[in-house]
Amino acid sequence: MDQTPGAQTNRSSPLRQALTTPLLYFFILGDVLGAGAYVLVGQVAAESGPAVWLPLTAALCLALLTAASYAELATRSPRAGGAAHYAALAYGPFVGFLAGFCMLAAGVVSVGALTRGFAGDYLTEFVSLPVALVALVFLAALALLNLRGISASTRANAVATGIEVGGLLLVIALGAWVLARGDGDPRRLADVGTVHHGPVAAVLGGAVLAYYSFVGFETSVNVAEETRDPRRSYPRALFGALLTAGLVYLLVGCVAAAAVPAHTLVHSSGPLLEVVREAGGVPPRLFSVVALVAVANGALLTGIMASRLAFGMARDGLLPGVLSRVLPGRRTPWVAVVATTALSLLLALTGSVAVLASTLVLLLLVVFFLVNTAALVLRRRPAERDHFRTPAVVPVLGAVSCVLLATQVEAEVWLRGAAVLAVGLVLAVVAALRRRAGRRPEPERKTPGRHPEVVGPGPDAAAKDRHAAEQGRGAVAQGGDAVEQGRGAAVPLDDPWDGPR
Repeated sequence: MDQTPGAQTNRSSPLRQALTTPLLYFFILGDVLGAGAYVLVGQVAAESGPAVWLPLTAALCLALLTAASYAELATRSPRAGGAAHYAALAYGPFVGFLAGFCMLAAGVVSVGALTRGFAGDYLTEFVSLPVALVALVFLAALALLNLRGISASTRANAVATGIEVGGLLLVIALGAWVLARGDGDPRRLADVGTVHHGPVAAVLGGAVLAYYSFVGFETSVNVAEETRDPRRSYPRALFGALLTAGLVYLLVGCVAAAAVPAHTLVHSSGPLLEVVREAGGVPPRLFSVVALVAVANGALLTGIMASRLAFGMARDGLLPGVLSRVLPGRRTPWVAVVATTALSLLLALTGSVAVLASTLVLLLLVVFFLVNTAALVLRRRPAERDHFRTPAVVPVLGAVSCVLLATQVEAEVWLRGAAVLAVGLVLAVVAALRRRAGRRPEPERKTPGRHPEVVGPGPDAAAKDRHAAEQGRGAVAQGGDAVEQGRGAAVPLDDPWDGPR
């Protein structure tokens, strides 16, 4: 097989390399284009003013910086693993566990945010119900679909993705129609800042929420192992999908802000519905159905990721073992589904869409900071193959951008994020203690009529230990698999307190 730099394959992988550049492009685009635009345009306008295109552009540029680090790491080590894998390679299993735990927590928080969005103005087009009741019924329905199995969920996703993308394109067309007939005001797009924030602070504050719209690209690293030529295909597909999604989001944001007054968008939990009402011609209830499908689809996919990641971490001994129980018939992780759903319900009842979305972004900023710095650390080690290499300044700027955005997060969000990280640290310590206890040597055992002897591993076991140690240097143990964003995410099983190898 051709092994030139332009046509590399991963022959050591047990997975089939079947993804071409176009297939990978649409896979990533489907992950990025999601429900965020349906519920967050108004919240972004509340932070930045009518010029929502500025924070959207800033968020896109910052996402591209981190995406470049992902592209380098994914082509350097095209292996299902994600952020936890790269953080563990660079810093050791303890940091790798924290990265995986932050991904799990971000998924639970995201489902809570989308649940709040589902219970907003889009639903009130049909019926007005208490948020608590809507959240309970909505999450219960998603949990039941999740429990039916991954095949049923992915079939529903295929239909829903087409609907939600069509809805965004419809908003762009309707907004353009409003402007073409002279009813909108394009001059609003130059209005930056609010009464509480100057232009710079307004753009950065809006960028934190706008960043939520681009979340999803990081999950694509888990299919790099299944790409025919990851060195060439993965960067092209990743950057192409992000730029396409960014263009769609920019057009949606611009037409919404130009067609509808900012105060109307700010006070609506269904901001794109306001564009439909302003344009006319399309029944608001019809568009509300599209929006509800988009929000439900985003919550379903994220719920699948969170439950499978919790299951995988429990199976590896990193979370309570009860979370690894599965239904005998369906073979779905029912305890993990119930637990993550319950946590999402609690979050949905205790936080607004903006607060929950910002909490999600804060958790992912921790992960992205680790990924950007891991790209710099791993550059000092020899690579097994020719790979995409971004300029050294890009990971540095990516890490700095994560810190910069984190400084724009409100105190309430920091408290929630700090609580999540504290839980992760406690679990890491517990996992470390359990693993160390499991590796303690057995006590001496006396045999009647014989001298005391120490029971220890035999020659075969010692040889296996030496072999495992050699295989483990510079790599994460392959035995720890946790599902990250619906794909396999290798979570190291070594002592979380061990340092980098």
